[in-house]
Amino acid sequence: MAMHLWWLYVTAVFLIAGTPGPNMLHVMVQSIHHGPRRAVFSMAGLMSAVLLCILASALGLGAMLQASPRLYGALRIIGAAYLIWLGIKAWRAPVTAGPRVDGVTRSRPGALYAAGLGTGLSNPKLMVFAAAFFPQFLDPSRPFWLQLGILVATFVVIEGGWYTAYALGGRTLARWLAPEHRQRRFNRATGTLFLGFGGLLLAARA
Repeated sequence: MAMHLWWLYVTAVFLIAGTPGPNMLHVMVQSIHHGPRRAVFSMAGLMSAVLLCILASALGLGAMLQASPRLYGALRIIGAAYLIWLGIKAWRAPVTAGPRVDGVTRSRPGALYAAGLGTGLSNPKLMVFAAAFFPQFLDPSRPFWLQLGILVATFVVIEGGWYTAYALGGRTLARWLAPEHRQRRFNRATGTLFLGFGGLLLAARA
């Protein structure tokens, strides 16, 4: 992979990863409710989902999903249902739920990780995206797995940087959300966004 292709890749990933979506929204919400340190477990779950999808795509699942509209459609419906469930959960979340420590709620690391993993895996388009995106920056004349490793490592660094930025932004927003009426409005706003993401995923054509 030539250096100029790598820089093009870095620029593209930086812009794509920073675009607000379910993953970044999830990081920010978890940072608000649990604090940025515990949100690291949510970030780990999201990153695991991303890496699993990239690996699956590299092994040919992305092409299989493109060739099998029924399978892709089923995964799309499952993912959309999960996002819609997150939206309903956010809408119904009580503003003072759980014990409070330093202004944030406590939650087990495993639960935070599982929620992040589920959110990350809720969009099967990630595998199709990886199948279409990564080949643009691979040189067929050079070792495949070495190039893929470089691309994945670069993606993890950039994606992780954006996770951190959103988590720190959530900590600042948490101070503003101290009054209960603001918490309630925020829960409903984030719930609406998750519902919107789920609806868009259902409406998207396979």
